[in-house]
Formats: sequence, structure tokens, C-alpha cells
Amino acid sequence: MIDAHIHLDWYQTDEQQLLMDTLKVDGMIAVSSDFESCQRVWQLVQIYPFVYPAFGWHPEQNLPSVREIDNIIQTIDQRFQDIAAIGEVGLPYYKKRKEASLDVTPYHAILERFVQAAKKYDLPIVLHAVYEDAAVVCDLLEKYEVKKAHFHWFKGDKATIERMINNQYMISITPDCWYEEETQSIIKQYPLELVMAETDGPWRFEGPFQNQMTHPNMIMEVIKKIAEIKQLSFDKVRQQISANTTNFYRLKRFNNLNMQG
Repeated sequence: MIDAHIHLDWYQTDEQQLLMDTLKVDGMIAVSSDFESCQRVWQLVQIYPFVYPAFGWHPEQNLPSVREIDNIIQTIDQRFQDIAAIGEVGLPYYKKRKEASLDVTPYHAILERFVQAAKKYDLPIVLHAVYEDAAVVCDLLEKYEVKKAHFHWFKGDKATIERMINNQYMISITPDCWYEEETQSIIKQYPLELVMAETDGPWRFEGPFQNQMTHPNMIMEVIKKIAEIKQLSFDKVRQQISANTTNFYRLKRFNNLNMQG
């Protein structure tokens, strides 16, 4: 099993060590949030061969310098054969809600550069795009004919869900599926063949995960809840989601994967 989305570099060093010492899953997709984050993630990959890197710029922050994005794109140019994906990239939905006057045009331009890179190198792209932003991102993906798209912690309306399913875009489910009806509804609507499991760590969760450090092992609880909602066996869901993640990110090319199913 693979945690399909985690900010591993956001954990403290002692927390990272604790995660690794107690890890019961096979690996994780470690996304980046800016240029320094890309460098930190790359350093972690050198230590832990079961950490698969994605390079990108997280949109829920103030606009970067042009040089910042240039540096990330240049790093992708240099490392495209060694990374699992481009990400995390997307649009600033939550920042826009807090700042009504926010000009999102530059954010669209930044995202377009990453979509172009995903197309150029035939890499999966990891997207932060929820609600109405998801439809905008679908427009961009369709424009550049990018097929391998992963909408992490996705939230959206029925029309967007149908469009994404039609385009065979992947989504991933977090531990909030244990207590968020919206997530449970998406699980019911989305085909299992297009679903992965993630933690988005170190983001913390409520419900049965209250006051716990978010750990990649929590994806097993995500599997359990998906199986319950879809009325399938735990093993069937585990095997399908494991295959989904491994195949979508082409993880076997890294030659480090020791899959336990």
C-alpha cells in the first residue's frame, strides 16, 4: 500500500524518524510545496528509497517570484526521469475565500506552466483543485491533453465528478471519510478503479483520529471505510487501490517497490 499524498518534508525530523520506524505501508508519494520543499523532498528520497518524489508549487500561498517557479521547472527538467509526478500544484481556493479581491490570473499562469511540463514529460500531475476550481483545472488538462491527473482530497459537484470520471482522472480519499458525509458521498459516486488513499500529512484529522499525529499507516483505515461504503471486502479494496496507485504513478520503474498487496 502507498500513501498517495503526503507532505513528508513538513514533519519535524524526529517525527519523520518515528514515521519510518513504525511504517507498515510500502511507501508514499511525497509532494512538494515550493523550491526549498523540492530540495528537502529530494534529500528524503536519498535516505528512504520507498519515498517517491513529486515537485511543484502549492497554490495556497502568496505569489512567488518568477525565479522561484523557474527554479522548480528547471529542477523538473533535470529530474523528470527520477520523480513520480509534478505536484502539488493547483488553484488557491481557500486563499480566495479569505481574500475576495485576490487576483487569481497569475495562479492560473503558474498552473499552466506545470500542466505544460506534465505534458512534455508524460508525468502524472497532482492537483489541489476543489469545488468550482476543479472544472477550471479540467479545462486546462483537456486543453493540453494531459491524461494522468490526480485530484487529491477532491471535493466537487456531480457534474464535475461525472466529467472527471469520463476523463479517467484519479482522486484520493483521506481519513476524513470516517466523519465527513461529503467525502462518503464521493466514495459512493467514484469508481473504485479510479480511487487512491492518502493522508495529506501532517494535516490532522478529527473523529477517531483526534489528537493523533497523521501517519501513512492511516490509509489502512481509509481502505476499511471505503470497503464498508462500497460494500466490498477489505482485501478487494486494498488490492485494487494498491494496484491503482502503483500503476498510476508507474512505481515499478523505481525498482525499490516491495509490494505487500
